[in-house]
Amino acid sequence: MINMDKLTHTDSKGRAIMVDVGEKEIQLRIAKATGHISLTPETIRLIEENLLKKGDVLTVCELAGISAAKKTADLIPLCHNIVLDNVKVSAVADKTGVQIISEVRCSGKTGVEMEALTAVSVALLTVYDMCKAVDKKMIIDSISLTEKTKK
Repeated sequence: MINMDKLTHTDSKGRAIMVDVGEKEIQLRIAKATGHISLTPETIRLIEENLLKKGDVLTVCELAGISAAKKTADLIPLCHNIVLDNVKVSAVADKTGVQIISEVRCSGKTGVEMEALTAVSVALLTVYDMCKAVDKKMIIDSISLTEKTKK
């Protein structure tokens, strides 16, 4: 049985609600997330040599991740609109595919975990989109929040 008192996005009857953060103090909030997409060795080579027809995969997916973090509240119904201080997205080709790391910062009343996870997810989807013509075996995996802090 789920303890409804511990769920922050539900009321006493179990209905979805947006959390009221009006009384919370403004703090520096940082969230980091990561994810990976597995690619064939040939696709990795094409990315590293910037030979894909759609362009520079690593740069485009980083920009897509930054843009996605800024639009998180439009995608996830109960997320607050947050003014972000900074979003960093790093995409690095490795031996098995591309690793994405995001870091999102804000000075606010609620955390930026969803923004960090959204940045990673959309960056990975962008890699998928840009490589789908040459790689039919791609697998997106290991998306996770790696750090959450407030000061």
